[in-house]
Amino acid sequence: MVVEARPWLENVAGRYPYEYALVDVETTGLNPAEDRIIQVAVAHVSSHGVLQRTWSTLIDPERDPGPVEIHGLTREHLAKAPRYPAVVAELGNLLSNRVLVAHNARFDWQFLAAESRRAVHELPVTSRLCTIDLTRQLDLPVPSLTLGSVASYYGIPRARAHDAVDDMRVMSEVLLKLLAAADEVELALPLVGCDPADARGAYPVRQPRRACRWVYAGRWSPGGRLVQGMKVAITGETAALREVLTTRATDAGLDVMNGVSGRTSLLVANDPELDTGKSRGAARHGVPVVDELTFIGLLADIAPGEPVAEPEPPAQRADPAPAPRRAVKVTGPLSGRCLLVLGGLHAEAAELRSRIGALGGIAAINLTPRVTGVVPLAGAEKERRWARIAALGVPICDPETFEPVSAAPVPSGAVPEDREPARAGVVLPRGGVVDLPDEVRHWSVSVAWPRTGPAAVDVDVVAFLTDADDEVRADSDFVFYNAPAAASGAVELTLDLVDEALVDVRLDRVPLDVERVTLAAAIPAGHTFSTVGPIQLVARTGAGAPHIRATLDAATTEQSLILATFYRRAGRWRFRAVGQGYEYGLAELATSFGVEVDD
Repeated sequence: MVVEARPWLENVAGRYPYEYALVDVETTGLNPAEDRIIQVAVAHVSSHGVLQRTWSTLIDPERDPGPVEIHGLTREHLAKAPRYPAVVAELGNLLSNRVLVAHNARFDWQFLAAESRRAVHELPVTSRLCTIDLTRQLDLPVPSLTLGSVASYYGIPRARAHDAVDDMRVMSEVLLKLLAAADEVELALPLVGCDPADARGAYPVRQPRRACRWVYAGRWSPGGRLVQGMKVAITGETAALREVLTTRATDAGLDVMNGVSGRTSLLVANDPELDTGKSRGAARHGVPVVDELTFIGLLADIAPGEPVAEPEPPAQRADPAPAPRRAVKVTGPLSGRCLLVLGGLHAEAAELRSRIGALGGIAAINLTPRVTGVVPLAGAEKERRWARIAALGVPICDPETFEPVSAAPVPSGAVPEDREPARAGVVLPRGGVVDLPDEVRHWSVSVAWPRTGPAAVDVDVVAFLTDADDEVRADSDFVFYNAPAAASGAVELTLDLVDEALVDVRLDRVPLDVERVTLAAAIPAGHTFSTVGPIQLVARTGAGAPHIRATLDAATTEQSLILATFYRRAGRWRFRAVGQGYEYGLAELATSFGVEVDD
C-alpha cells in the first residue's frame, strides 16, 4: 500500500532526513531472555511520510503462545508458521539502513536482538526511535502514553489492539503526527543506539548482596573473636572462590561489604603489599588486615550478635478508612499555564521558576506544544529558540505578573486559539508533598533536563532504598548505572535515553523494612548544576498517566541533588519533591546514605 506524501511533511523531511522501519512484535511474555516472538510486522516509511511497503509474519515459538487473551494467537494459528531463524535474514534486509521505530522501542528491540542472537544472525540496526519517548519529550496533554491514547489524541481510529498489522497502521499515522509536532518546536529526535548485546536483557543481572540479619557489632580487635554483624571486605586473589568465601562469611552472620570505610571491621587480603582501593581504605581508616587462612579460622568461632528487629507489616486501616491528612499541593493563579523562562542569570531564572511553581503553574524546561507563554529575561532574544517562539506566536509574559504583554516581536499571525491547557495533574513546588492513591502501585518518574543547556554534561540519576534511619540496608539498595535494578524489583533505571532518565518504582515490591525510596542526580567533578539547568520531574502511573510534576533548580555550586522521595506515612505512600543540593559528587552522596564506596 502506498500513500501520497502530504505537503505539510516537507519541512519534516528536511529536519529529519531519515528512512524509518516501523516495527511491532507480539510475544509469549515480557522477558526477552526467556520468552519468544510470535508475530512481527514491519512498515517502511520515507522521510517524506510515504508508506512504502508493509510486511508481516507469524512465527512458531515452539512453545506455549502465552497470553492468548491479549494477542489472540493460539497454537493453531502458529502451527504452520515459520520459525524465527527462517525469517531473520529477510527481516534484516527490511531493517537495514533505517531507523527502527516502535511504541516502546526498547521492548521490541530487545526481543528482536535476543531472537537474532539465538539464530546467530546480527540485525543491521544502529539506532531506534521510541514513539513513547517522543510523546513524553513533546509533553503532549494525553491521558496516558499508550498507543491507543496517543492515537485517540490525534483522531486516528484503531481497529484491534495488540494486532501487529493494525498496530503498524496506527503507528505509522502516529509517527507522522509526532514528527510534525517535533518539527514545530525544533526538537532533536531522541534517537538511541542499538547494541546487539541488548539481547541479554535490559541490564546484566547482578547477584544481590544479602542483607545482614545482625546489628552492626563495631570494629574487630586483633586476637579477639569476630561477632555476628561485623562488616568485612575481601580484596585480591583468594584460594577459595570469592563467591564461596563470601557465602561462608554471610552464612556465619558477617556483613560482607563491597568497599572499606571507617565502619569496616576487618579486611581479608593474602598479599599485604597489594595496592587496591580497599587496601588503601583499610590503611587510611586503621582497619585490621588478615590473610585468608586466619579469616577462615575466625569463622569457626564467631560470637553471637544482636538480631536485627523484624519489621512490622503496615497497620491495617479500619473499614471504612479514615480520610488521610491531605498533604501540601499547590493550586493558584497560574494553574493550567505552562511558562518557559528564557535568558537571565541562573539564580534569577531559578527564582522565577520557583515562583511559577508556587503559584500552581508549570515551569517548563524546554519548548514543547504544552508551553502557553514565555517569560523573557536579559538576553532572551539571543537564545536559539527565540525565532521559533516568534514564529509560533507564543505569548510573551511579564516577569513580575506573568500576564501576557504582547506576542513575540516577530509577526507570525494569530496565537492558536486551541492551544492545549496544561492538564498535568498535581504541580508541586520545592518541598511539596502529595498522598499517592492506594490503587496505583507502579510509578514511572521521568527525570529530564534542558536539551539546550549551556554545556553537554552527563547527569547520573540514581536511587537509594533506605530504612528508618535513612540508610541503605546493604549496598545492593543503591541503584545506579552499574547496578540499575534493585534485587527486589522495586526500582529500575532506564538510562539510555536522550537528556532524560526514567525511574520505575513498584511500591508493592518495596521490602517492609524500607521506609523511603530517594531519587537523586549527580554530575561529574568540574561541573555544577548551573551548567545543566533546571531538572523536571514528571511522575506517571505505569500506563503513563501524568499525576505529579515538579521543576527543581540547584544553586550554582552544587554537584549532587536530592530530587524526590517516595516514603511511608501512617500506612500509605507519599511523594515529596525535595530539590536539596550538595557541593559534592556521587561518591560522597552515596556514602551519606550508608553505601560502602570502594575508593
